[in-house]
Parts: sequence; C-alpha cells; structure tokens
Amino acid sequence: MTNFICNLKKYRQFNELTQEELADKVNVRRETVARLESAKYNPSLELAVRISNVLDTPIEELFIFDFN
Repeated sequence: MTNFICNLKKYRQFNELTQEELADKVNVRRETVARLESAKYNPSLELAVRISNVLDTPIEELFIFDFN
C-alpha cells in the first residue's frame, strides 16, 4: 500500500499564499489545492512541477509517496 504525504499546506503558508492565490498561480481551482493538502488527491507530474516552481520547493519535499 502506498502512503501519500502532502506538505503543501506548510510550504504554502510559509510563502504567505492562500489556497486561492496558489490555485490561481498554478491554474487550478481552489478545491484542487484543498484536496491536495488533505492528501485526497495525487497531483499529476505537470501540476507537481508547477507548484514546486511557484513555491520554490523541491517536489520531493512537497509530495512524499511512501511505498513501505
């Protein structure tokens, strides 16, 4: 079983962005950001890269997939 850990909220708040602001910057709906933050949605690689670029944070710090 894969365990998905999302650190997006921590880094979004560190960058002083609301969910709506981040969503606008990466061209998704606010609900998508909310679902990501609650680990109910796995981002596509494209979306993960866009978020990583906006937050200037490596993808592997934002999204962790534990396969153990």
